[in-house]
Amino acid sequence: MESRHKPKPGPEGGGPLRRRLAWFTLFCLVFAAGGSFVLHRFGSLPAGAVPQSTQILDAEGNVIASMMGGVNRHPVKLGEISPWLIKATLAVEDRRFYEHSGFDVRGLARAAWVDVRHLEKREGASTLTQQLARNLYLDHQRTWTRKLKEAWYAARLEQTYGKNEILQMYLNQIYYGHGAYGAEAAARLYFGKSAKSLTLAESALLAGIPKGPRYYSPHLHPADAEARRRTVLQAMLDDGAINERQAEQAKRQKPAVQPLPEEPDRTAPYFTDYVKRIAVERLGIDERLLNDGGLVIKTTLDLRMQKAAEEAVKKGLPGDSKLQAALIAMDPRNGYIKAMVGGRSYKMNQYNRVFATTRQPGSSFKPILYAAALENHVVTPSTRFRSEPTIFYYDNNREIYRPSNYNDRYFHEEIGLRQAIAASDNIYAVNTIMQTGPEAVMDMARRLGITAKLKAVPSLALGAYPVSPFEMARAYSVFAAGGTRADPLAILRIEDRSGNVLYEARPRTAQVLPPAVAYVTTRLLESVFESGGTAHRVAGLLHRPVAGKTGTTDSDAWFVGYTPELTAAVWVGYDRGRAIRSSEAHRAAPIFANFAEAALKDHAPAEFRMPEGVVSIFVDPRSGMRAAPGCPKPVLETFLAGTEPTEFCPLHGLPEEKKPEPAGGGGWWKKFKRWWGG
Repeated sequence: MESRHKPKPGPEGGGPLRRRLAWFTLFCLVFAAGGSFVLHRFGSLPAGAVPQSTQILDAEGNVIASMMGGVNRHPVKLGEISPWLIKATLAVEDRRFYEHSGFDVRGLARAAWVDVRHLEKREGASTLTQQLARNLYLDHQRTWTRKLKEAWYAARLEQTYGKNEILQMYLNQIYYGHGAYGAEAAARLYFGKSAKSLTLAESALLAGIPKGPRYYSPHLHPADAEARRRTVLQAMLDDGAINERQAEQAKRQKPAVQPLPEEPDRTAPYFTDYVKRIAVERLGIDERLLNDGGLVIKTTLDLRMQKAAEEAVKKGLPGDSKLQAALIAMDPRNGYIKAMVGGRSYKMNQYNRVFATTRQPGSSFKPILYAAALENHVVTPSTRFRSEPTIFYYDNNREIYRPSNYNDRYFHEEIGLRQAIAASDNIYAVNTIMQTGPEAVMDMARRLGITAKLKAVPSLALGAYPVSPFEMARAYSVFAAGGTRADPLAILRIEDRSGNVLYEARPRTAQVLPPAVAYVTTRLLESVFESGGTAHRVAGLLHRPVAGKTGTTDSDAWFVGYTPELTAAVWVGYDRGRAIRSSEAHRAAPIFANFAEAALKDHAPAEFRMPEGVVSIFVDPRSGMRAAPGCPKPVLETFLAGTEPTEFCPLHGLPEEKKPEPAGGGGWWKKFKRWWGG
């Protein structure tokens, strides 16, 4: 009688098709393994088989960061590693290491059979050499393609290096958790000793971690780590690496794992992250090559200026608050980034606020407005507007804009451009943009290097649209450089481990603003440090010509300033846009002043160079007209040539040669003198 029973379905069942698939898969694996031996002589290992640290240098060649995958690694020789750790690793990872040629055919067959039975990738069975190949050259996806590549690279490793060399590379490469790569780094991290001094009990603990660095971490899961340690000791016993007495003694011993150390302070961490991002995203450097390829990256950073920036931010923020700050400094002459601080603590928060695109610059945007107005001859330093609450109509009188001054403070009289900048008068700024046109202001912003989204509305004059500190520093650098815009640079050169140049920077500059306009703007921005200026409190901290502008919104405080050789943008505020108090709004300017003086302490004070097309004359500050001899407080003002006032101020008397002749020839006495003198 024919049996009515059918093959049992599911993972436990067999079936002809399943058996044929299993044998076919096994045949493919064996064929690929055998083929790798035939083809290995015609292929080569990828560059960088042995990882080397990539170093990031400052402009003077000082190391500011040394990366090997951004992790903790201390390569050592095989003889500097405890024999117990070597035996434990081989027993639990690859007991036939010295017998196979890079991969274990029996292990592959067993893995294939288990995987086919479950119709998914479950079994690893990678040899130690294959694990090394995967860590050096491949990702960690569980696919048959990756398994075949593992076999290929494993064969090449076995042909290129001896067994002990491969074992040494493996023990220096494998991940032991908590950022520790390699036996030496792991021994220091967990036990505070060298890998050579590890005991059997300690070695068994370490050897069990690589199978699951997170799950078998003695810090995160001590019970699982202990169970895994006992498994390793049993494997060593089964393999004959230790005897019963040694195994029992090691099981009774509880390795004393030391607490995880606090992460040490890194040098210029925000800048280092930026350099890595630029190298990968803009320059096309492979991320694996960047981490482990032994590159040398020379940057524009000035280590002394960086320390001055970090100290200024630390000094300028209260220790008991969550107030944040960002500072970016660059050389306006070439765009070299000299210092970068992205927040008060990199350990607490790695977000780099230098590139934040959600913060309004407030009045620190006004110099861009005034540069556009000066260039278009819409205003001059003598142009006067009344400072009082004003309603502005725009969009063909369909829209109304009611700006106000900070704390509702107004002069209630006509003021000039210098006074408006010094006091940061908003009414003057909106009057200016209404006459200049917001499109012209947007064009100026684009020419200065600002790419942020802007809108052609009156509130643009008051910095109502977010711009990053990075772009604000770039824009002000054009004023400092006499109208020349330099593309910001962080990386000067990248060399590979052999000294070959992979990238070399070519600074790019362009004249985007007439030098005369840049100079007049600069002279006006010096007024913020004068009496009555928004930054007059920090004037005593500065001992060199400096120009700049404050900016304040409900949640942001800014100061962007410059000298002929250095531009810096400082932002202060809270991450979530929480309102800042009045006392907090005044912290940005002191941070700038302290930084600028410390950064330039070895540089002699330099004047801003006056270009052609500029004239300086004395004017009366009340009328904006040429100062007459009787003017009590004349001010030397700078104008674009041809826009300076020609009439003298009538408030304090005209010069003698300009006074009109009195009616009747000047009176009888003058007539008599002229007659007497013939």
